[in-house]
Amino acid sequence: MTQDFFSNSNSPAQNRLTHLDEQGEARMVDVSGKQVTVRQAVAAGQVRMSQATFEVIQAGNAPKGDVLGTAKIAGIMAAKQTSQLIPLCHPLPLQKIDVQLIPDPQLPGYQIRAQVITKAETGVEMEALTAVSIAALTLYDMAKALEKSIEIESIRLISKAGGKSGDYQRQEI
Repeated sequence: MTQDFFSNSNSPAQNRLTHLDEQGEARMVDVSGKQVTVRQAVAAGQVRMSQATFEVIQAGNAPKGDVLGTAKIAGIMAAKQTSQLIPLCHPLPLQKIDVQLIPDPQLPGYQIRAQVITKAETGVEMEALTAVSIAALTLYDMAKALEKSIEIESIRLISKAGGKSGDYQRQEI
């Protein structure tokens, strides 16, 4: 039974871990036989802070400068570096990376969304998730002089399109 679990098959329906070989060792998945198709992923997360910190960032008066612009650029740069950060990710030619930091006075804080598109043999979910994660961490870094208790929350995949496993749309609760 364990042998089946670690099989090289890429069938998620059979509960196989594609990043493990027959001996249970980590490996990079062979995507050389896959079709090059358009792949897209959207990820999201949020950064919660005090009302006072939110107001300072919104006014553009943070001590370190342009918090939102810096976080956006950091998210874009991170998506491009995902294969260097996550050991078994494939390096991909990314055609589009869009990172948005949307003010949310109800938190208070920011909703972060990242959309990544490629034309490749494998998907870009990790690139979208990395973009959101690093944008959130950068926002924290840029605002920590104002508040150390800022929280990064709910980083998740919202949707993916393309590839053998088909499309996915998160059902928000």
